[in-house]
Amino acid sequence: MLIRPRRNRANEVIRSLVRETHLSANHLIAPLFVIEGTNQKVPVASMPGQNRLSIDLVIKEAKELYDLGVRTVALFPAVSENLKTPHAQEAYNPDGLNARAISELKNALPEMMIMGDVALDPYSSEGHDGIVDPKTGEILNDETLEVLANQALCEARAGVDIIGPSDRMDGRVSYIRQALDDEGFSKTLIMSYSAKYASAYYGPFRDALDSAPKKGDKKTYQMDYANANEALREAALDEAEGADILMVKPGLPYLDVIYRLKQNFTLPIAAYNVSGEYAMVKAAVEKGWLENDKVILETLTSFRRAGADIILTYFAKEAAQLLNN
Repeated sequence: MLIRPRRNRANEVIRSLVRETHLSANHLIAPLFVIEGTNQKVPVASMPGQNRLSIDLVIKEAKELYDLGVRTVALFPAVSENLKTPHAQEAYNPDGLNARAISELKNALPEMMIMGDVALDPYSSEGHDGIVDPKTGEILNDETLEVLANQALCEARAGVDIIGPSDRMDGRVSYIRQALDDEGFSKTLIMSYSAKYASAYYGPFRDALDSAPKKGDKKTYQMDYANANEALREAALDEAEGADILMVKPGLPYLDVIYRLKQNFTLPIAAYNVSGEYAMVKAAVEKGWLENDKVILETLTSFRRAGADIILTYFAKEAAQLLNN
């Protein structure tokens, strides 16, 4: 035989030389759940190894991540039920948990990039990403935009580096971009959840934030999981409206969508390795059915191979430790 592909797999040195896809801690963003209090660490039962952390422990965790090479964190606050209202006013409270967490983390660790979530579900008494019409149950698109812009401005004033609109309202990227620019935050990035699907993989995340919808579902604003061409349209709209980074969420069941966006856009592509994907791996590891370390690196490399430049993942700390070793 003249052609023997196995020659390029003969040992680790040659495999490393010809390796097509590379993964490093620089590619990772670590999502962190934030709660009130001091020295508070509350495990998320459906996400083994993940915790809700008070701000002081968020800062400690962020410093450890930074030392491992993970230079961006995404903050998700778990807000008390008594603060949740139909119009989600707590979303833009400058003295609220989210704004304080951003500000205190930025002051303690200025070099860490902070991504802030923009959506109403953690602050809404209805558990939806937008304002709900009390008579019809409809999610009101245009009325929600003003609240989202106020939330984005609140986060920008607190010191956030990246705004992550995850709400899926039409026109929200341009509305937020204009609001940020009008207040002098032209350097604040927008990482848009461009192809965010109505997925069953979000369950553990909603457990962590107690943010599940009280009625109905999110299918009128999140995408149908059967559609891929629609993702191209949504991404094109977000690009035209001023997004700096385009995201696909969830990740593993949507590698084809990540690939298609990478082939069709020159903006950086992010993938969100969501809570359900994390929980499945951890459950299988606990059963002894999978090897934790190998599966983590294989999973994250698959996102890179599909075309993701950035990966939001609850495996960020473990992966960084493995990569450093």
